Amino acid sequence: MELKFTDDELAFRKEVRAFIDKTLPQTLRDKLAAGHHPNRDEIVFWQRALNAKGWGVAHWPVTYGGTGWNAVKQYIFLEEMMMAPSPPPLAFGTSMVGPVIYTFGNEAQKKQFLPRIANLDDWWCQGFSEPGAGSDLAGLKTKAERVGDHYIINGQKTWTTLGQHADWIFVLARTDATVKKQEGISFILVDMKTPGITVKPIQTIDGGHEVNEVFFDDVKVPVENLVGQENKGWDYAKFLLGNERTGIARVGISKQRIRKIKEMAAVEQRGGKPMIEDIRFREKIAAVEIELKALEITQLRVIAGEAKREKGKPDPASSVLKIKGSELQQATTELLMEVIGPHSAPYAPEDDHGSNHPPIGPEWAQTIAPTYFNVRKVSIYGGSNEIQKNIIAKAVLGL
Repeated sequence: MELKFTDDELAFRKEVRAFIDKTLPQTLRDKLAAGHHPNRDEIVFWQRALNAKGWGVAHWPVTYGGTGWNAVKQYIFLEEMMMAPSPPPLAFGTSMVGPVIYTFGNEAQKKQFLPRIANLDDWWCQGFSEPGAGSDLAGLKTKAERVGDHYIINGQKTWTTLGQHADWIFVLARTDATVKKQEGISFILVDMKTPGITVKPIQTIDGGHEVNEVFFDDVKVPVENLVGQENKGWDYAKFLLGNERTGIARVGISKQRIRKIKEMAAVEQRGGKPMIEDIRFREKIAAVEIELKALEITQLRVIAGEAKREKGKPDPASSVLKIKGSELQQATTELLMEVIGPHSAPYAPEDDHGSNHPPIGPEWAQTIAPTYFNVRKVSIYGGSNEIQKNIIAKAVLGL
């Protein structure tokens, strides 16, 4: 495998970086670099700026608005976006339901939804996990009963990220309870304005409102909102999760955090000298960087093999990206906590939501503890790391 970028790829990196520098407001970059979260309007602004450039859904097929970039350019683009940093794309639309629709949906669904996803005219959320069906997703109990030309949906979803903003939700629901549990699930698109839908917030440990419970009480959905075939939703869900896990490695985010760790360690002192001069601390940084480079190469291999795989079949190696990517995200936040030391003790998550309380310690330290606690979740969502190890054991090792 060639580990060096070509001149063309390096020129492309410069092009992407120049576009970000010109288009992304410095105030927004500074806000994200400080560890604060973009709000809804900022995410919409950036997605529409990318879409106006023709980069809104760069990884999609050209037919549906994609760029035709090869795997390496796709990777460079995402890495530069994360390292800027810029607001992340709304993955529920661009990386999850969008690819499911253009791969398995009918022409009417493609025409209705894909352009609106690309421009973030519709905000999507994911209706998969339930109180009794998280890692064992196939154990879901939400039901969709067909009555004439509609489905009547009843049940509950949980951990629905940013569902409070959503216009649409893609739902896994049981349409046949008489067969093996994986074989009786369908993939249905639901307008969040439909009567019978209730969204209730869940406050996370970092003090934020990121996730929600969503309740369905006799929600009436047209049959034409079914994607693909009835009772084949589990296949579409596996395809979607394969896409999610490819992007879930977050290599660029971990690189950006390492850069921040080094910058802060050059300032923060222990024992009268900067932390970066401590050989043990430098060894910890180096160990994370080595693992991150291995993850980066693995991600490039997975992306490069995308075109060779059978339609709708995720690469089991994407589970490796999910496991290692989440572990490294957690490792980088642990190093950040080590750098700020006792300044992590005054935990004030409300400071990330507009409070004017004066900071205790350096201002840049205020978001690090909330981020550390929030990132504990990344080894659970998208399919827990334990489940991913089972997938690797079965699909890769044949155990």
